[in-house]
Amino acid sequence: MIRLLKRMRKREWIMAGLCVLLVLGQIYFDLRLPDFMSNLTVLIETPGSTVAEILNTGFQMLGCALASAVFSIACGYLASQVAAGFSYGLREDVFNKVADFGQEEMQRFSVPSLINRNTNDITQIQMLVAMGLQIIVRSPIMAVWAVAKIIDKSWTLSAITAGFVAALLAVMAFIIVIVLPRVRRVQKLTDNINRISRENLTGINVVHAYNAEKYQEDKFEKANDRLMRTQLFNQRSFAVLLPSVALAMNALALVIYWVGASIVEQVPVANMTERIATFSNIVVFGTYATYVIMSIMLLVMVIMFLPAAQVSAGRILEVLDAKVRMHQGTESEAKEQGTVEFKDVSFSYPSSGKEVLEHISFKAEKGQTIAFIGATGSGKTTLVSLAARFYDATSGQVLIDGKDIRDYTYEALYDRIGYVTQKAVLFAGNIRDNVLFGESLAPRTDEDVKQAIRLAQASEFVDKLPDGIDAPITQGGTNVSGGQKQRLSIARALARKPEILIFDDSFSALDYRTDAALRKGLNEELGDTTRLIVAQRIGTIRHADKIIVLDEGKAVGIGTHEELLENCPVYREIAMSQLSEKELGA
Repeated sequence: MIRLLKRMRKREWIMAGLCVLLVLGQIYFDLRLPDFMSNLTVLIETPGSTVAEILNTGFQMLGCALASAVFSIACGYLASQVAAGFSYGLREDVFNKVADFGQEEMQRFSVPSLINRNTNDITQIQMLVAMGLQIIVRSPIMAVWAVAKIIDKSWTLSAITAGFVAALLAVMAFIIVIVLPRVRRVQKLTDNINRISRENLTGINVVHAYNAEKYQEDKFEKANDRLMRTQLFNQRSFAVLLPSVALAMNALALVIYWVGASIVEQVPVANMTERIATFSNIVVFGTYATYVIMSIMLLVMVIMFLPAAQVSAGRILEVLDAKVRMHQGTESEAKEQGTVEFKDVSFSYPSSGKEVLEHISFKAEKGQTIAFIGATGSGKTTLVSLAARFYDATSGQVLIDGKDIRDYTYEALYDRIGYVTQKAVLFAGNIRDNVLFGESLAPRTDEDVKQAIRLAQASEFVDKLPDGIDAPITQGGTNVSGGQKQRLSIARALARKPEILIFDDSFSALDYRTDAALRKGLNEELGDTTRLIVAQRIGTIRHADKIIVLDEGKAVGIGTHEELLENCPVYREIAMSQLSEKELGA
């Protein structure tokens, strides 16, 4: 928690310091009230006291109460400003850190967990900071100050008060030790609830299609029940604290006045002045002792949030301290243009020691079309992911424009590449926003958007929309079909006007006519653009300059369509399953 607080900005530290000063002022005026009560008691009990003297003391008490209220309001305002500003900066830091994560880090932290850390966990920290500036500072200072006021008034009553305080602190420590491990469990169970909810909402059509509502409900109920039982245990444990403090406060007041009555009785009746002074001291002592217990009660309120905030702080620091495996280089210029080369590249995922790709070597010259085909799981997507530097090769080199891909800055690298993912992803906004998504060196005019849409064969449905390129797109692109979504994703890559286009099985949602028209347009208008195409259909790639056949991570064939039909059994088997004898040229 302290490490997180060190990330607070200078402005927040200044406001926090002012808040502490206001708390000290508030405590001063609060602790002046018992002294005035003592004077008031003496004035009332002393014969000859005037009404003016009593009213003067009452007005002083009112002034102290008003000053304390003003300081409290000002401190509350500053505390909320500090907490909101701190959480704003922290949320921004976490978001920016996650934005730098690669695929390896995303696999380590699940998406629901990262969302929960950047929302719920930071909210827990914000609540603690807002309360802490007012209560954590106020409670111990007030308790120590109150003890200093009463310790010389009666050693007997001071010992009684110390006994009650020690007992309460022991109860608090015992409950925290029991609850803290379970609070950590609550955060993990909450992540699990988020994961199940996200899966159910994302796959709602599959759930309905397979009559899996009951299965999903049972899975959610099981996770929800575990969370409920853990939270119930924590809340029941905390429920012991407040009644314990209230009981201690009332019992302490009863004991103080009971013992105090005995002390007053020991003073001779004849010595009325001393008797009144003793009685006044007992009243003051009881008030100060109540302040001590109230301070502990305020601490109890904070302690109820502290374990959850402590766990949340640890989870946030896990993200902020996570080491990003991939780092950008410093180069932006290259000696070639539009070339992609793999030099003896092998790759294995960090979570598995098995190599997914083994000793892959090839070179794509400027303007060439290189296609990748193979059975499911043969490593096609992994290979083009290395070209886009979603991962770094385990061994070997991936070169873009003759330079190692790891030497480029991210900006320089991705200005060269247009990448179309296997699963089309659209963002909430409109068609223009999605086609011009991100930053690039390409022009960003409406004419360029329409040109990219036309080349991606999306004009036929975009032009029919009432708002055209201003037509809204919902989150995830749920208001367009799969083929339309895929074509808009392709248009987004084309609008960047990159040197290299990477299509990761991006034509799978397109019909044969649209597929052919798109490939024809790419050949005619983007003849100088290098294309890497992952495909399942022979028809999509048969005219490629070079086809690389993958089988279990190895390149078992490299050549043209005709060459592979002759000398690559794996390719021939795929071709025979898709093409007729006439198309095969048998």
